[in-house]
Amino acid sequence: MEMLVVVAIIGLIAAVTTPAVSAGIDSVRMNSATGSVATFLNAALNHAERRQTAVEVVIAPKENRLAAYSAEPGFRRELKLPQGISIEALVPPLDDPADPVRRLILMPGDTAPGIGIQLANSHGTHRLVRLDPMTGFPHVESVHPE
Repeated sequence: MEMLVVVAIIGLIAAVTTPAVSAGIDSVRMNSATGSVATFLNAALNHAERRQTAVEVVIAPKENRLAAYSAEPGFRRELKLPQGISIEALVPPLDDPADPVRRLILMPGDTAPGIGIQLANSHGTHRLVRLDPMTGFPHVESVHPE
């Protein structure tokens, strides 16, 4: 009988803590994904400046993927977002919703494009990774849905 009570208490504790642990894991994934997107954009800008070559950045929301290419042999970078994190929107919005892929050309010596990539997870957390056209550095903002 005592063993049954102990097992029931352990089961109750596990049932109560599971949602909190799941939310914590999603929060870590969101922080990691926003940091990865910011680092990816910064690396593409740095590559264009340091190598003095154009870099194409492709943002594919349906595939949850970012890619960077240049004419330099062997330069190809790709970032696949972790499971549970999705590209929710691009800022400014796309001109043609039928083609959701956004392509940017980063030119050496040029200003950075003022774009943003909004990420979301299954718990309703939204973050916007925005590329600042003045400084060229990406920064992360929390987004509160209306």
